[in-house]
Amino acid sequence: MNQDQLKQLVGRAALAHVPAGRVLGVGTGSTVDCFIDALAAEIEQGRIAIPGAVSSSERSTQRLLKHGIPVLDAAEVAALAVYIDGADEIDGRGFMVKGGGAALTREKIVADLADTFVCIADESKLVATLGRFPLPVEIVPMAAAQLTRRFAALGGAARLREGVVTDNGGHILDVTGLAIADPLGFEAEVNQWPGVVTVGVFARNKANVCLLGGADGVRTLNF
Repeated sequence: MNQDQLKQLVGRAALAHVPAGRVLGVGTGSTVDCFIDALAAEIEQGRIAIPGAVSSSERSTQRLLKHGIPVLDAAEVAALAVYIDGADEIDGRGFMVKGGGAALTREKIVADLADTFVCIADESKLVATLGRFPLPVEIVPMAAAQLTRRFAALGGAARLREGVVTDNGGHILDVTGLAIADPLGFEAEVNQWPGVVTVGVFARNKANVCLLGGADGVRTLNF
């Protein structure tokens, strides 16, 4: 199977984790697009019923609304049973790098509302150590040069993602050259740097379950 087929496979597999009658947390990205399409088909056939979803991006909001799925503001819910989203990288402990689609801040906010984070990804995203994928960091624009120097001191090369403004009005630095052996410590440290809105390491809000698509089907990893 090619990568698009794997995304469709794990998108459908995630339907088993949708809680009936509960508001669902929905992430962002091409794999999540496949999940939203599969979810809409199940709702249309009457096999799944949910009151709506909390979305982590304008992109996902528009796709949900196009399918007639109500989208609720995060302020309208106190908690979510499940948040379903993809990842740019995930390690053997459920720690992730996210933000390739520039939605990392809202993704982390919605993930923090959820009791369970279900990650959907193809097997190429599984890594031994985070850092192979350029680490996205949402920043306040005036801090770009200062933060670039701070990452350089850690051995990382930060580059501003040209032409990208997040849904929150922030900019994105993509940082290469890092090996993140302590995701919890790294996330806590970088999130304290002035000018950082959110770092794309999801350690505090790590995955509880990963549905990993491969040539042999979907493998479930529990963390």
